[in-house]
Formats: sequence, C-alpha cells, structure tokens
Amino acid sequence: MEPLVIALAFLLGLAFRKAGYPPLLGYLLAGFTAHALGMGSEAALKPLADAGILLLLFTIGLKLNPRDLSPRYVWGSALLHMVIAIPLTTAVIYLIAMVYAPLSFAHPAGPFTLAFALSFSSTVLAIKLFEERGEMASFYASIAIGILVVQDVLAVVYLVATSGHLPSPWALALMALPFTIPLLKRLMQLMGHGELLLLSGVVFAFGAAELFVAVDLKGGLGALVMGMLLSRAHEAKSRELYDQLLGLKNLLLIGFFLQIGYYGLPQMELVYVAIVLGFLITLRPVIYFALLTAFGLRARTGWLTGLALFNYSEFGLIVAAIAQEAGVLGEKWLTTLALAMAISYVFAIPINRKAHELYVRHSDRLRRFEKPERLPEEIIGTLDGATVAILGMGRVGRGAFDALREAGHEHVIGIEENYALTLERNQAGWPCVHGDASDRDFWERTGLANCQLILVSLSNHREQVRVARLARELGFQHTLAVATRFLDEAADLEALGCLTFYRYQGVGRDFANYTLATINPDR
Repeated sequence: MEPLVIALAFLLGLAFRKAGYPPLLGYLLAGFTAHALGMGSEAALKPLADAGILLLLFTIGLKLNPRDLSPRYVWGSALLHMVIAIPLTTAVIYLIAMVYAPLSFAHPAGPFTLAFALSFSSTVLAIKLFEERGEMASFYASIAIGILVVQDVLAVVYLVATSGHLPSPWALALMALPFTIPLLKRLMQLMGHGELLLLSGVVFAFGAAELFVAVDLKGGLGALVMGMLLSRAHEAKSRELYDQLLGLKNLLLIGFFLQIGYYGLPQMELVYVAIVLGFLITLRPVIYFALLTAFGLRARTGWLTGLALFNYSEFGLIVAAIAQEAGVLGEKWLTTLALAMAISYVFAIPINRKAHELYVRHSDRLRRFEKPERLPEEIIGTLDGATVAILGMGRVGRGAFDALREAGHEHVIGIEENYALTLERNQAGWPCVHGDASDRDFWERTGLANCQLILVSLSNHREQVRVARLARELGFQHTLAVATRFLDEAADLEALGCLTFYRYQGVGRDFANYTLATINPDR
C-alpha cells in the first residue's frame, strides 16, 4: 500500500501547488486520507520521517553559527515565551479536562507536561517556509532558527530528565568532539564534489546520531552538533554539502508530514478540543512580536519571526508520546495533539505565504511598538549617493559589481541581507549595505527607488518576483535587471517590465574568451 500512499501524496501535493499553496499541505491531507482509507501504516513511514528529521537537523548545523544563539533576544525570547505561554496553556487544558471527562488527568503533572509540549514551534515547517521563500540567510530567519534550537535543547533536557536515567558517563567524552575539526577538514578535502560528498553527509549525520544515542543522548542533537563541526571545519565544503543534501532531505521529510495523519482521527469531541488548541496558537506570534520589539528589534523582524513560529512542533508530539508511555498523559491527548498540530499548520502556512503583504498593510500600526534604540543589525544604512544598486552580493552579485566598476560606474553599492556577509563584503572592498531586498521599509528609508539601475541576483524566484513588484509599486521606472536560475522563470519577471538574464547564458562565450586571452594575451 505504501506506493499508493506516495502516489496520493504526489497528487494532493500537486493539487495544492496548483492552487498556490505549498505542497506540504497536500502531504498532511494525504496522511489523514490514507489512514482513514486503511492505506499503508505509520510503522512503514516512521524510518523515512526519522531520517528526514535527522538530515534536517544536520543541515541546520551546517548553516548554524553558534553566535546566532548568544544574543539575548534569541535565548531571552525563547525562555520568556515559555514563561508566558505555559501557565496560560495549562489553565486552558485544566478547563478542558474539567468540561470533558475523557480528557481528565490521572497524573498531577499531566496539564503542565502537555502545556510544555505545546510551547514548542516546528523546526521542520519553519525551515521549509524559509527555503521556499529563499530567506534562509535573512536576519529574521537566523533569529527564528536560534529560538527553535533553544527549544530543541530544552526538549532534550526534558527527555533526559524523564527517561529515568542520566546520560552515560561516556557522554562527557563528547566534549572532545571539537578537537576532531582538523581531521574533519582533511576528510572534507578528500571528498571531491560528487556522490561521495553526498554519501559523507549521510554517514556523518547518522553516525553522529548513533554516537549520541549510544551515550543516552538524543540522536537529533548529535546530527545538529556534527553539522556545526563540519561548518567550522570547512565552510566552502559544508555549503556544497548543504546544497547536495537539500533534495534528499526534502524528499524524506514528506514521510514526516504523511506520518502525522497516522496518529489517528479522533472522535468529534476531540476534534473540537483540537480546534480550541488550534485557536490558542494565534497568541504565539503576538507574544513573540511583543518580546522581540521589547528587545529592540524592528517591527518587521518581530512580525516575520513570530509568524514563522506560529505552529505546534513535531518535538511536542515526541515529548507527549514519552509522557504517554510514562502514564503522565492519556492516549486521547496524544491523538488530539497530533490533530491540533495539523490544524496549526493549516493556519500557519497560508498566513506565512502572505506575511510580507500583511506587514505592508499593517506596518504603520506595527511600527508604533518599535523602541527608539536599535540593535546594530537593525540599523538601516544609507546608499551614500549610489546610482546603481545590486541586490544580493553572492558570486553573481560580486561579479556584476566588478564588471560595472570596470565599465566606469563609480557609484555602485551592494545590498546584502546577511549581516555577517555584509561586514565581510565591506572588508573585502565591495561597498555594501545590510538590508532585505524585499523589505518595503528599507526601500522607503534608503530611497532605493531613486537609483538609475538596479540589478537583482537573489537565490529564490518568488523573492525576486516580490522584489520586482515592490520596485514597481514604489515608482521605480528605470532598468530593473534580474538574473534567473531557470529559463521558465523569465516570463513572470518580464511581465513586470524586468530585463532578465539566464545565469548560464554567457558561460560558454566567457569561457572561450578567457581561454583565448590567456593563450594569446596580445590578441
């Protein structure tokens, strides 16, 4: 039956994509439908789901800078959210248990444990949303991922504390892992660029997970740590490995979304309870917005971060399952929690698709909550009289910058959404301003629309279309050139009056010219 389940996931994913929604909503629906029809089994999907989550955590590690966890607005927001949300959720759960007897608790710690499980946000969904929008490198995404990692660490602490035994004394030996970085660097250099590099990623991720499990720690934590170690060992190779693992990870995660449906279809009364819990999640982005703006972040950053965390977590299900095995929670609560998680996804995904548009609509009201003092990462700089701007300072952006300078354009500036990369580009001699190309506030405060020429080289097609629309909405009438990764992306951009360039269009000509110039410099 599993091939039929996969086919159903494909058809429903395609239907949702055709309707303009992310395919993962189709995967969720496919899981519930397959379970209702008696197709497949949760046991068959579990290995795929577990492998997908391990690779997800590993790839997060490849991208994660430990410094992303150190700012107080990251760990402070994560902890304060729990301080606010857990008592509030506990009160609602107590009320539900009083009204509906089948959901009463035999164990006094039950309501608190369930509230703790409901306080987490989904790492899987957040990363999927960031990747679909091409915003993994954005400032707000780094904050959201930092908060999610803090939550995951707290989940690991809970699982260890409730396992009935402490980690093995051998777990202390894991503190020596950073000393393996030189060896990891040498290994990465030997991998080349083909399937061996991809295989090495699978070996590192699953090997580290098994190592941590062997000393009674969570395997996912091992995958995350190994990804961080590889990132420190060889940054360029870790980026290449991330790109190679992306498709495999996304494919395996389909198993995770399908698996949710196999937690069972609850009785109608439990559906009502799940809906109540689903509506309770609407407070989460409000709480995060209030906390992040209180820490000195811009309203836009708080808004986008809060919406990215607007869901219940797969780790919450794991925590609840452990509590159910220990007799702290009843089985009905686990089924209800699975449905509440699915409902939160149904709420969160469409709203996140419109996150930027909703911010523009309500930005005047939201900005009233901003503090006068700004963090360095949130200060919007100036374009210093530049007449040409390049949005996205990756390899294509830097190459375009150099070519424009060589052609006599002196007033050129780069726009980069990654704060650390902005500093690096400036130090390397490319004048650069930190900013998000799709941020309306940035365009308005810097006067970006007054430039004579704008070149766009971003990693995601949807983001490039959003930037092009924003430029036209703000009255930019000059040349807007966009570098596309695929030929079929040009039509959407040309409809907005953009000059499009296929990135690999002139590679052969440039290669030949370079070769001829090298062998015959007087030519």
